[in-house]
Amino acid sequence: MKNVLFIALALLIFSCGDKAEKKKFEYSAPKATTPVETTTKTEAAIAYETLVDLENKGIGPIKSVEIGDTVDMDLAKKGETFFNTTCVACHKTDKKFIGPALGDVTTKRSPEWIMNMVMNTAEMTKKDPLAKGIYEEYNKAVMITAPVSEDNARAIVEYLRSLEK
Repeated sequence: MKNVLFIALALLIFSCGDKAEKKKFEYSAPKATTPVETTTKTEAAIAYETLVDLENKGIGPIKSVEIGDTVDMDLAKKGETFFNTTCVACHKTDKKFIGPALGDVTTKRSPEWIMNMVMNTAEMTKKDPLAKGIYEEYNKAVMITAPVSEDNARAIVEYLRSLEK
């Protein structure tokens, strides 16, 4: 019953986002690892969620993360448990929901960026161009999180890596 009330409250909060004039952010990415279609100001807006930028480490305490060649399944299991109790109210792995689908996020973002987004959401959505763009794309729905430890953020990254196809 608490979960239903929490989800209902979260949906109410997210639906009350700022409805003021939407601003478009311009993003100048470091060299992307895969080709990304560019647009001009007269063309459609950039879909920040789909941009690939594996060089951006985000803004926050995580500066470097050691990632193995293979997924650490024990750590991924811990991350899955944390994801399913904390993140699943707003994120699905296979489809957009209140927030972006996260099943392929590790192919588009660096582990440091993901961990900084989880641990330092408010600053990321104010200062990081990718996070700001995604925030705008999702109608300024604020990612509300409980404090997440570095260990849990790292476990989430490993879980998301386990979803790569």
